[in-house]
Amino acid sequence: MVELSVEEKFIIKNLKENGGELKYPELQTLCQEKFEGVRLILKKLKEKQIVSYEGVIPGYSADIKLKEVS
Repeated sequence: MVELSVEEKFIIKNLKENGGELKYPELQTLCQEKFEGVRLILKKLKEKQIVSYEGVIPGYSADIKLKEVS
């Protein structure tokens, strides 16, 4: 298993609680009081093949989908 940061775990937890999928603005709102840099964290999670979305860095209208549910 890949080592995950606190921020990555928070994003995964929120995706799981919302059926494995959230729009980027909704996820940003959930994370904004906890930490900054949601797009960069999502990019790292995509590189680890844990989430999927269109493009290299998620755009404002992106659908963030959880690929790995463990």
